[in-house]
Amino acid sequence: MQPGVWALQPVADMSAAEFRKWQTLLEERTGVVVNEQRRAFLQTNLTARMRELGVTDYSSYYQQVTAGPRGAVEWSTLLDRLTVQETRFFRHRPSFEVLEHYLRERLAQGLQRPWEMWSVGCSSGEEPYSLAITAAEVLRETEQPAHFGVTGTDISLNALSKARDGQYSARRLDQMDEDLSRRYFLTQPDGRLKIMPSLAARVCCARLNVLELAKAPMSGMDVIFCQNLLIYFRRWRRREILNRLAERLAPGGLLVVGVGEVVGWQHPELIPVADERVLAFTRKG
Repeated sequence: MQPGVWALQPVADMSAAEFRKWQTLLEERTGVVVNEQRRAFLQTNLTARMRELGVTDYSSYYQQVTAGPRGAVEWSTLLDRLTVQETRFFRHRPSFEVLEHYLRERLAQGLQRPWEMWSVGCSSGEEPYSLAITAAEVLRETEQPAHFGVTGTDISLNALSKARDGQYSARRLDQMDEDLSRRYFLTQPDGRLKIMPSLAARVCCARLNVLELAKAPMSGMDVIFCQNLLIYFRRWRRREILNRLAERLAPGGLLVVGVGEVVGWQHPELIPVADERVLAFTRKG
């Protein structure tokens, strides 16, 4: 084949059997369900990676992804393609309003220890930094303005690398007040905005597969955000994940979930937050 011709080839069609094979692999390893509506997304991303490697059929690539240590490396690369999320700072404003109100109430009760917050499925970092900015604003006029820490976790190494880098286009900040962007970001020569080092120091990002929450070291968390993640899982798995997260909350802690991502879930230790704009719970004290 002439150079450049392969790049022009259309997305290879996937047989029903091949689709089921890839569906099963993704769900077994990550819990993520690729339904029929996302079949084209899967095909496009697989084909793009196969072109880079010079692989011409799905079966050969499947063997490459699942075989030994090399397969593990390739799987990690592929996963980055399949899990990248479009996100923004303060993506769901009402959730952060509930968080701010909650933290101000906590502050009024007195600061015993640093607040510990967790962004589950943190993608490229916008959510954990939004959590950090909210906490920094609440504590700004106090004697302990840095009395908090945020952990962001995600399965994608590429997304985590972007989160740690902490540089964003202005478009990612379009839901943020200008005074906040001036206070917590430095404008770079190329026009991008970089998180202030003092704020970045309060945020840690680490790799975690939500199927392995039982092994996660996080416990006694004051705040857990889990938004725009559960939609990719089966209903029983969503409840399982939420039950695990509920166990990681400190007494009085706040759990915020994406609106509409789970229906009818209850936990004996959690009390729903009385705000119809959000899906949030507090743990009994």
